[in-house]
Amino acid sequence: HAGQLVVYALGKEATRAQELGSYQLIERLGAGGMGEVWRAKHRLLARPAAIKLLRQTSDEGPDHEMAMRRFEREAQVTSQLRSPNTVELWDFGVSADGRFYYVMELLDGLTLDLLVKRHGPISAARAIYLLRQVCRSLAEAEQHGLVHRDIKPANILVCRYAGEYDFVKVLDFGIVKVTQSGSQEPIVTQENVLRGTPAFIAPEQVLSVGEVDSRADIYSVGCVAYWLLTGEFVFRADTPIGVMMHHTHTPPLPPSQRTELPISPPLDQLILACLEKDPARRPQSARELSRRLNDIPIAKPWTEEQAYLWWSRHEPAGVEPAADAG
Repeated sequence: HAGQLVVYALGKEATRAQELGSYQLIERLGAGGMGEVWRAKHRLLARPAAIKLLRQTSDEGPDHEMAMRRFEREAQVTSQLRSPNTVELWDFGVSADGRFYYVMELLDGLTLDLLVKRHGPISAARAIYLLRQVCRSLAEAEQHGLVHRDIKPANILVCRYAGEYDFVKVLDFGIVKVTQSGSQEPIVTQENVLRGTPAFIAPEQVLSVGEVDSRADIYSVGCVAYWLLTGEFVFRADTPIGVMMHHTHTPPLPPSQRTELPISPPLDQLILACLEKDPARRPQSARELSRRLNDIPIAKPWTEEQAYLWWSRHEPAGVEPAADAG
């Protein structure tokens, strides 16, 4: 089952290859379209880490050189982010076989993708509690001129963290997406213009018109909110292209029409505002979205005490994969 950890016995030959810089890979936690996530340990420091090993790039040529430069630049920018709601990046490099890797803090939690798949849609109060933390991460990124471009439930972890529960960590800022053309994984063009995951991609990313700015992330947060509250994607179609065409042309149904759980009109309207086709009609920043989420009247706001009770009841122990590899 998705949450179980699979331990891979590494032979002597393999073990030698599983050393990256100062880190040794211990066990694989997950794999996806982008590569693999491993539990790792530093040779000298006691702290455990998660290593995201990206799928292999072509070894030579200008494309590889360009990807290398972009990887280094984006990793350096990402490492400057200090929001507690952004995953901490400790190190990065290139493995002996030419694969990029990131070293991150190892987190005890589960992605919002897995949260809903395991436990079903969550209450409006809890969704607001989690989404405002996502906004805190994105607000700092905006200050750095950084657009995430692939906000989706699999890139947001909800954790037990330093004695707190329901603590959000946003993953994969600036990760270079290296995928084969035709893949249904995150989509990339040669210039990295089109990037994102079809179910959560903003219309302007699909159309590649003008500069994609942080309002694209606001659209994706709207799609994540929809998933948390309904357990459904905003749009479905038979192909990724079909889904993307819906994002560009089809008006979404209000989330309240896709679930039996109560969703108030103000929350319905705010999520639909995030999902506006025209970026100028959305909340214009993560800070504004957070404020508007905070202004929504909730009869019983979600508290740290409720979060603690939920985790002790539903996810009593164990470390989940620290990052989705998709």
